[in-house]
Amino acid sequence: MKIALVDSGIGLLAAATAVRELRPDADLVLSSDPDGLPWGPRTPQDVTARALAAAEAAAAHRPDALVIACNTASVCALPALRARFEPELPVIGTVPAIKPAAAAGGTVAIWATPATTGSPYQRRLIADFGAGAPVTEVPCPGLADAVQYADEGAIERAVAAAAALTPDDVRSVVLGCTHYELVADRIRAAVRPGGRPPVLLYGSAGAVAAQALRRTGERPEPDATRTGALTVLLSGRASELPQEALAYPEGRLLSGVGAAR
Repeated sequence: MKIALVDSGIGLLAAATAVRELRPDADLVLSSDPDGLPWGPRTPQDVTARALAAAEAAAAHRPDALVIACNTASVCALPALRARFEPELPVIGTVPAIKPAAAAGGTVAIWATPATTGSPYQRRLIADFGAGAPVTEVPCPGLADAVQYADEGAIERAVAAAAALTPDDVRSVVLGCTHYELVADRIRAAVRPGGRPPVLLYGSAGAVAAQALRRTGERPEPDATRTGALTVLLSGRASELPQEALAYPEGRLLSGVGAAR
């Protein structure tokens, strides 16, 4: 089995790791776009063009499923990607985990990029899946870029700024950008300082990985032998994981797997 993942940058590491945990024997193709990131400030047309290019590079490796491990690309480009590749190649998008967060009860905060915060897309998700829960949209300027470049100081500042906008009584935080899942522990600590009960964090990686297996007709086999190969494409070029990826446990885990490039 081979699963391809597409993102502007290293935000795809969380979903790739979730796939690896479910199926250690699965080959992975990670196709990102360092030449064009960040995608967030781009027009929908630009995002669609760049996502299609990254997906085409990944599809050349004949995967069994294509995961769009990027909230921005899922919002802007998913219809075009599905029109291009399905039904031959299943395409799985990424949606913020608003539904399970709201179901947990209490106040919910959605951390997202400034472009996504307050967008019609996110407001529709809240209306459709928020189940009437109190929801606060929290913009996180600079956080995705800080994570992308593993800039510890910038991560700390961006997380602190977003935490200051998050209600004190929040019970759940939805991570509305795949990059944020790489710093989940720091987000949890910032929102609940001083030993207060921790908030519940809701990312999309686990659900996306499970859906990728379902779409391929495969079952989780977490005890399978860790034989999966890793292919890394940077703006279509065969490469290795960027050095910044190794700053995170997910990147180090993936880099330790035998690579086929």
